[in-house]
Amino acid sequence: MKRVIIDADPGIDDLAAISLALASPELSVEAITTIYGNGPVEACTANVFRILEAAGRLDIPVYRGAGKPLLREPNPGFASQVHGGDALGGITSAALDWEERLAGPQPAAVEIMQRIRAAPGEITVLALGRMTNVALALGLEPKLSDVVKDVVVMGGAVFVPGNVSPVATANLYEDPEAAAILYASGAPLTQVGLDVCDRVEFSGEQLARLTKAENPLTRMLMGATPFLQSYYRGRGLLARDDGVRYNDVPAVAYAIDPSLFTTQTFYVAVETKSEITRGQTVTDVRGSSGRAANVRVCLDVDAARLTEMFVDRLTGYGR
Repeated sequence: MKRVIIDADPGIDDLAAISLALASPELSVEAITTIYGNGPVEACTANVFRILEAAGRLDIPVYRGAGKPLLREPNPGFASQVHGGDALGGITSAALDWEERLAGPQPAAVEIMQRIRAAPGEITVLALGRMTNVALALGLEPKLSDVVKDVVVMGGAVFVPGNVSPVATANLYEDPEAAAILYASGAPLTQVGLDVCDRVEFSGEQLARLTKAENPLTRMLMGATPFLQSYYRGRGLLARDDGVRYNDVPAVAYAIDPSLFTTQTFYVAVETKSEITRGQTVTDVRGSSGRAANVRVCLDVDAARLTEMFVDRLTGYGR
């Protein structure tokens, strides 16, 4: 089993991605750390506990992470237009006393650092949100880059446009300094960005199978999905009106089965100075910089096999 820490900001697509991780025997989810992004960190932390409760996995320790970028203020609306005011498509109602459920008072960055340092070469970090927690962990222990097994980043765009600017994706745009620290750290790094996420669309037929499964995780996901689906449909981003994309899912799928993806290594830097290209993953495709490649970039994906794996595992969860 691959030992993973999931750093996430649930988020409807995080709900889908965490569900896949919990339903996959290849992964041992050692901890979940939270970050601002699709909502304030408080809401995202509460949502992690909602997901774990639905999955029957409240044994997994959860640690609260950063509430803002390293040097900037967070987007005041977070991503409510994509994920709803509660970051789960409006499906939550009762407040959740999440602070009492945390595994400890230490910040997420401290926990990430300690767990990786205690198990050199064994821990993969699935960075599904802004990279602030991971950058802070590297600041606490710069040698962490030598002992982490892999950091799988959901974000970036090489040959396709960004989703929050012409060139940048949300997770890098919102805290480009944190992303730049991670990309320059020397840590083993895999980028699962829009080059593949744009190609992974779940069909209406697959969503119907998930709805029919009627287990607590699929009920939660299918309750939240229409909000995300409406956003994508309104922007003309779906190949089929009855489909949907869960952009965090391919990152978890990579951790489960890298053979689903075609990858290539490049030198990649993250732009922090320009407001026009802020958060861009500047990729040296031709090797003209002369710098050594530092990122494994996912460029293609077997979307049919990936989406079927997801549906099969979630419909069978708990059986």
